[in-house]
Amino acid sequence: MLASFLIFFRESIEASMICSIMLAYAKQMGRKQQRRGIWLGVFAALVVAVVGGIVVFFTIRIYDGSDLQTKIEGSTYFVACGVLTYMTFWMKKQGKNIKKELHAKMDAAVTTGSVLAMASISFITVGREGLETVVFMIAIAFKNSPLLLTLGAMMGTLLGLTLSYMIYIMGKRINLRHFFDIMGALLIFFAAGLLANGIEAFQQLHWLPYEQALWSTGSFIPEDSTFGDIMHSFFGYADSPTMLQVTFYLGFLAIIVWLFLRQGSTNAHD
Repeated sequence: MLASFLIFFRESIEASMICSIMLAYAKQMGRKQQRRGIWLGVFAALVVAVVGGIVVFFTIRIYDGSDLQTKIEGSTYFVACGVLTYMTFWMKKQGKNIKKELHAKMDAAVTTGSVLAMASISFITVGREGLETVVFMIAIAFKNSPLLLTLGAMMGTLLGLTLSYMIYIMGKRINLRHFFDIMGALLIFFAAGLLANGIEAFQQLHWLPYEQALWSTGSFIPEDSTFGDIMHSFFGYADSPTMLQVTFYLGFLAIIVWLFLRQGSTNAHD
């Protein structure tokens, strides 16, 4: 539940902020027809993401408990970790330029006079967020019930949209760059947890060397308890980790956090 909450919270904020920028710029240009195109693209992207996500989710749930489940789950963990890491660095580097890039694309679409061109921009932009969400949800689908996943997703989306609206109303009083830096730092820990989970899945398949657990904390902090779930979702906690999991988890954090901080200092000098 907490994992789906975090995913939908982050993606809903980014998608809604992008939509706000596009709609505000179209209003500024006095292009009401283009604003309809933006909404058309947004709704089309949401429909594709929701329908696609439901189809994929219930398709893979058929194989729950099988080796194929572990193969899909493990592979998705690694893919989600890579996508999330790239997305975090891309957002940190390009966050301050997203507004300019969107304005440039919209200017080019306006010159064609096509509502479809404007709809395509919003469809691709919002659709990318939806695709990322589907990938991340596949990575956690097998370990959570559909009800908890749905509840977490609804709460995350509601809070994300509410916060985005507050940011839109309050304007420059909120430093978006610092906000996304904090979100990025939190998601790095989430990505490290996905990496460790992928290693665990591949060890179960014996695609990676199988090892005994280094320790077990399940007696006082079970991974499936409320607190254990919070620690697992946000920090990649495992109650019985192997040496390979711990090594890659700590190594990933050391390298990625160093690169994240280094990129921050580089951007500060630009």
